[in-house]
Amino acid sequence: MAGTVADTMADTGAPNAPDDLIELGRIVSAYGVRGWIKVQPHSSQSEVLRAAPVWWLASAVAPAAAALSGSDYRQDTLRSFAVRQSRRQGSTVVAELEGIDDRDIAEALRSQVVLVSRQYFPAAKRDEYYWVDLIGCSVFGLDRDAQDQRSLIGVVDEVLDNGAHALLRVNRYQAVAGGDPVPVLDAKGRPVDILVPFVEVHVPKVDIVARRIETDWPVDF
Repeated sequence: MAGTVADTMADTGAPNAPDDLIELGRIVSAYGVRGWIKVQPHSSQSEVLRAAPVWWLASAVAPAAAALSGSDYRQDTLRSFAVRQSRRQGSTVVAELEGIDDRDIAEALRSQVVLVSRQYFPAAKRDEYYWVDLIGCSVFGLDRDAQDQRSLIGVVDEVLDNGAHALLRVNRYQAVAGGDPVPVLDAKGRPVDILVPFVEVHVPKVDIVARRIETDWPVDF
């Protein structure tokens, strides 16, 4: 008789989880009949998934609950699995995890998030950046009132992939004299954002250490 997901999970829960876990994708289904899983990576991070020897899985939470908890997954459900083997399958990654040898058990993992410790990220190539490093960076654009000067236009909230190149979703912020920048809101009180093509012609400078990105993309495009 096939076991349950709980029976097969490694004996390592949230208290033992590293504090540098990064969510890289979600399980979309079982793959084959031997317990493999299929993962849809976020953005273009499949190479990180395939390089990591250990994956952490956790139950996802609803968007409303995530907004309250500040996390997209239930930390008390975190469990680690050694990766026996993995490979690309179109736009997804399929993998065999240690202890998951049955299709029904693999199918029970559907919708769980997949996280990897930052220590397993391969070194980024020159002029390449991981999306997780871009999120939270301040974005500065050309100041029309001061030639060759740049002013804060917002903060990167998300990195999207349109197939041709990445897009930075930038939440608009404006500087306040003597205080911290405040978010820009529309007439209904909703945050305003813009999409900036993440290509060199529009983003001439990225400084990950300083958490600063400079762009020539027009704010009102």
